Amino acid sequence: MTLDEIAAVTGGRLVNADPAAVVSGPVEYDSRKVTADGLFVAFAGEQVDGHDFAATVGAPVLGTRDTGMPGVVVDDQLAALAKLARVVVDRLPDLTIVGLTGSSGKTTTKDYLGQLLSRLGPTIAPAGSLNNELGFPYTVLKATPETRFLVLEMGARGPGHIAYLTRIAPPRIGLVLNIGAAHLGEFGSVAGTARAKGELVEALPAGGTAVLNADDPLVAAMAARTTARVVRFGESPDADVRATDVTVDGRGRASYALAGRRVRLGVTGRHQVANTLAAAAVALELGLPLDDVAAALGEVSIASGRRMDVFDRPDDGVTVIDDSYNANPSSTAAALRALAAIGAGRRTVAVLGYMAELGEHERSGHEEVGRLAAELGVDRLIAIGEAAPVLDGAATVPGWTGTAVHAADQPAAIKLLELEPDDVVLVKGSRYRTWDVVDSLRPGEVRP
Repeated sequence: MTLDEIAAVTGGRLVNADPAAVVSGPVEYDSRKVTADGLFVAFAGEQVDGHDFAATVGAPVLGTRDTGMPGVVVDDQLAALAKLARVVVDRLPDLTIVGLTGSSGKTTTKDYLGQLLSRLGPTIAPAGSLNNELGFPYTVLKATPETRFLVLEMGARGPGHIAYLTRIAPPRIGLVLNIGAAHLGEFGSVAGTARAKGELVEALPAGGTAVLNADDPLVAAMAARTTARVVRFGESPDADVRATDVTVDGRGRASYALAGRRVRLGVTGRHQVANTLAAAAVALELGLPLDDVAAALGEVSIASGRRMDVFDRPDDGVTVIDDSYNANPSSTAAALRALAAIGAGRRTVAVLGYMAELGEHERSGHEEVGRLAAELGVDRLIAIGEAAPVLDGAATVPGWTGTAVHAADQPAAIKLLELEPDDVVLVKGSRYRTWDVVDSLRPGEVRP
């Protein structure tokens, strides 16, 4: 697009620039990644103002003030990015957009989808959780005329958020993974979460497809909220794409039967059955043959960091499960079950950090995962900072013989690990709240 077109689309004002100058490279908001043919979106952050770096990037600038460099001045960069993204989508009629949402597993499933759909054609599904009003249009703007599939993760912090994202890039296929106790502080209840997540299927065209989890009643009920074709996945007899005969090996890796084919996953966690089935359902809908789907599922990996990343320490044989990117009660429960599966016959340690955005359910949510940890027989439970109610939950389980300790912060938690040779340790928490702990365990890691 020319700078003049960008100004027109965004409702901005062209400054210091030739209107006919063309932007043909990527749109970036990190000044270190900008190329001369791209567009730098300058944001004023709490500590750093991107406008101050305009002179160093050598590319046109989209910002809220004149930096003295060629560019476009707008009132709101996020709104401008959304408008640009919609123009890109409208210029790519052969592009198939897959939108996915859920309370947990979005990013992992997005990674799987990217790997499966790339077997059918050029696919964009970047690593990480680019699922908000910035990351979403940023991802859309990576699409080119060669792109065949665009996989977009959709997050929400309240009603209307997903509907807004679907207007930026209308999906043809909408995938809803699950409804759990994530972001309850914003949604108020699990039912409120379901109402908000269902905005995705409501946005689908009549010729589109809603891919729904048959094992989650709140998700399955969304079939009534769409005119699109419905495909169900899961272990339920009602599922169109169904896993049967599920087993889990000593490394926590599941295998299952899928329409007569045996799928053996290389990723950790019983919950990966649902995530891979979801990806399989979308891939089958888009034309990937069943044999290819089954083979591809055995090869998928988690491209985004700090998500069910399992590694061994060569010096003491300790196995570490790094699932520290984020946490809510549902995802923490899945991680604890993976810990129990891998740690069968070994000493298990769970280091749990604060789970954010639970609102009035904060205490009960933490107690819930503490009870589960004790019920699963975790041998040592460490709760960091505000996650202290985890220990209260564990204490309610009769007969639990494990130890429970509170660490004021991450340095204290590291000292309290007290790992023994051959232990299995899970590290889980919301965002950065346990990252230092797991990073302290990384030196000398080896991959199984």
